[in-house]
Amino acid sequence: MQTRLLLVEDDPEIARVVRDMFVHEGYKVTWATTGLEGWEDFQEGQYDLVLVDLMLPEMDGFTLCKNIRWNSDVPLIIISARKKDEDKVEGLDIGADDYVAKPFSLAELKARVDSQLRRWKRYQGIPKHENKSTFSGGLTIFWEQNKVTIDEKEIALTIKEFDLLKVLAQNPDRIFSKEELFEHVWRQVDQEGLHTITVHIKSLRGKLNDPVKTPLFIQTVWGKGYQFIGELL
Repeated sequence: MQTRLLLVEDDPEIARVVRDMFVHEGYKVTWATTGLEGWEDFQEGQYDLVLVDLMLPEMDGFTLCKNIRWNSDVPLIIISARKKDEDKVEGLDIGADDYVAKPFSLAELKARVDSQLRRWKRYQGIPKHENKSTFSGGLTIFWEQNKVTIDEKEIALTIKEFDLLKVLAQNPDRIFSKEELFEHVWRQVDQEGLHTITVHIKSLRGKLNDPVKTPLFIQTVWGKGYQFIGELL
């Protein structure tokens, strides 16, 4: 099976050179020219590694990297002309596995990609646990089936409601702002989307029988956003 790369780069000259090199080496490459396009491609496809520029239109590279990392452990390499240590540290802190500064040689980029892919393949070989999580309060989430039960009774969630619950529950140590949740789930950057998040969180809480004042699963952190507080069994 071909190794699948997602390349998110708005400079067509750089992107074509990188894409052509990996295609010549036998990789299957999907090229996105904006951050939002890259996020949409990632959600709709299956990739073995992602290459992300930082200075992207519509959604910057840092935000795209955060969205990807909240959703997946796939190898993630930043390629950027920004060479400040603060940028490199921030990129690694949000979950990137490597940071390659422009200009770079194709040989170096290929070596770094191959190194990350070797690690990923070893990681993929580790036996996985059953693809569900059960929390106190009777909540069970079946990740691949997009199914949720309360006390073994299935709860009918919309796709967006499940996606919201998924990103919150898979990142329990993080407080998500409404902006972050809207960008992640709706794949858009729009201030008007904040009301949409409020409505969907309210609906999700209602279906989970999760009271606002004494929550078991989704807690409102006033002035910041929402956090998943369910206790894993």
